[in-house]
Amino acid sequence: MSQQILGFLGEFGEKILGIFSAFAEMSAEDDYAIPKMIVMCAIGGLLIYLAIAKDMEPTLLLPMGFGTILVNLPLAFDAGVLKPGEGAIYILYNAGVANELFPLLLFIGIGAMIDFGPVLSNPKLMIFGAAAQFGIFFTLFAASFIFPLEEAASIAIIGAADGPTSIFVATQLDSKYIGAITVAAYSYMALVPVVQPPVIKLLTTKKERKIRMKYEGKSVSKRTRILFPIVVTIIAGIVSPQSAVLIGFLMFGNLIRECGVLDSLSETAQKVLANLITILLGITVAANMNAKDFLRFETALILGLGLVAFIVDTAGGFLFAKFLNLFLPEGKKFNPMIGAAGISAFPMSSRVVHKLGLEADNQNFLLMHATGVNVSGQVASVIAGGVLLKFALEFLGK
Repeated sequence: MSQQILGFLGEFGEKILGIFSAFAEMSAEDDYAIPKMIVMCAIGGLLIYLAIAKDMEPTLLLPMGFGTILVNLPLAFDAGVLKPGEGAIYILYNAGVANELFPLLLFIGIGAMIDFGPVLSNPKLMIFGAAAQFGIFFTLFAASFIFPLEEAASIAIIGAADGPTSIFVATQLDSKYIGAITVAAYSYMALVPVVQPPVIKLLTTKKERKIRMKYEGKSVSKRTRILFPIVVTIIAGIVSPQSAVLIGFLMFGNLIRECGVLDSLSETAQKVLANLITILLGITVAANMNAKDFLRFETALILGLGLVAFIVDTAGGFLFAKFLNLFLPEGKKFNPMIGAAGISAFPMSSRVVHKLGLEADNQNFLLMHATGVNVSGQVASVIAGGVLLKFALEFLGK
């Protein structure tokens, strides 16, 4: 028994010495390695707190926060599962994020969730979804003064508040800051109810927010619903080939929903597939959130530029609506707030607009109009991402 105890103490001592030597090696490489890891664990804890206490995109922020803590445990690399480039998280990352598989599969689930009925019954709402993408190109111009073009393009797409598209573009362009870009895209998506209302109120008058829009619930035939995803995919493939795969997966999910013969698959895509991929996506994206790669001055710049893109996208939609109102008679004017729903944050943005409409006038129901713009923004953001990607790849000669 005494020999077993001595053997255990010897092994325990070796482990303790190994811990001290590991810390010593990290300190020799970087005097701030341990404090940086502590900061990253705190950031992971903050993401978990926001997910649980504030209900901010919990399905993604919670696994992302936990993954951030996991990849910043300095001694866990010895276990093999976190070994950079070789461990389980990195294997998942290379299998699902680096090759864009997870974002594309997630788009099937998103497509199955979207009802394009409101926009099909009122097609003119599509113009607001397109107008709300202005912030992407504005931020591309601003970011190109600070970052190389491939990084500027990856950062600009944050403005659409479209996480899968942001990840897709960033990985296609081999961005060094995919962790920061992903956090920014999903954080601003979660912060829609916080960021959008003050921007809208600042740039609209109460009289404009009170504008009522009559909703005529036109029925949309099943044939139209089935043809819509097919036609959109074909048009996107011609106009923006780089967006064809993104639009294709999104519209495939919607076709499963609308065809009427694959209800079980539609339900699986909306719930099981979307939830499973979201979990895997969150924890594997954290592979890029280690202290060495994330804690840089550039990360703060990316978060700031992403916020600018998000605000300009929000403003672009309703400023375009205000411009159109200059030429429209009374009774035909748009409530400019619906233009703010043109970002891709579905359905949060349309709910925010509806709530603001009720605050201005408790009989002002804008939900269906805002939803039509919101789903248009989902499609427009993907096409904008494809256009941006094509421009960047051609400019870089890739």
